[in-house]
Amino acid sequence: MNGLLAGLSRINRALERIMPLITPTAILIGVLLDSRLHSFEHWVPWIFAVMTLIGSLKTSFGDLLRVLTHPSKLIVLMVILHVVMPLIGWGAGSLFFPDDPYLITGYVLLFAIPTGVVSVVWVTIYSGNLALTLALILIDTLLSPLLVPATLHVLMGASVPIETWSMMKGLLLMVVLPSLIGMLLNQWTRGRVNRTWGPPLAPLVKVGLFIVVAINGSTIANDLKHADAKLAAVILVTLATVVLGYLIGWGISAWRRWSLEDSIAVQFNSGMRNLSAGAVLAIQYFPAAVSLPVISGMLFQQLLAATFGYRIGRSKRKAEAAEAEGRRGEE
Repeated sequence: MNGLLAGLSRINRALERIMPLITPTAILIGVLLDSRLHSFEHWVPWIFAVMTLIGSLKTSFGDLLRVLTHPSKLIVLMVILHVVMPLIGWGAGSLFFPDDPYLITGYVLLFAIPTGVVSVVWVTIYSGNLALTLALILIDTLLSPLLVPATLHVLMGASVPIETWSMMKGLLLMVVLPSLIGMLLNQWTRGRVNRTWGPPLAPLVKVGLFIVVAINGSTIANDLKHADAKLAAVILVTLATVVLGYLIGWGISAWRRWSLEDSIAVQFNSGMRNLSAGAVLAIQYFPAAVSLPVISGMLFQQLLAATFGYRIGRSKRKAEAAEAEGRRGEE
């Protein structure tokens, strides 16, 4: 048993190293095998629910309470995620695609969905504030059935028909309930469930992500196979707006002079989104064009995380070197 657990942990570390390649490769597979994968679309919410359950085993009520006692950073992150970035998405969509309400809706949805569970991986790799990240993911996830439809209604109004109640129910079943079950299991076992089962189950999250992205990619395979200048523009606008999320997180944490640990968490959580959930919502409740900004974000979300992680790593090494030099000076 110990050998099996060790083997799964090694597989998980290997998958973490190739995270930047997982989603683009999955989209490619989805496009190439679209006729075969499209029929499995009804599996996606269930696979995603299992991924959410496994990811939430790390979270406890204690993590949440510790962050809630000093909520300033959490509030700032929620404002970035659900006020600043949706407005930027709406503004970018309206500016570059003024005659296409479905694409504008796609950009609003891209930034209305909660922060990505996979941000835990990047925050952990670069030793950021994990408690803040876990609390944000939990609160953002629990509020998503209210925040996502409300944001779409406020910014899009009657421009696009929105299946509010169906979307809320989908988010509850796919995201909220699995998260609560995972958190309750963590609390009930006093963290043993995560220590015992978290590492061996972690590879399943990456595999599940690959499957979900591949199936979602198959649903827009026709658009990707017949790419034109408009699709190229969609990808470029998505890239620019997602980069802005990282830069805003970095700028605010520098302006507020937060610690490097807090800054790392803020940057990753400002820039990353639960794009798998967003793609499921777009495909299930909207016309296909709405999913294009969300799916295009999958092409480079992990690549951007790796790029900003490299920059964070360099900053961290410089800070550590300066601190060591200061200690030597004092001696």
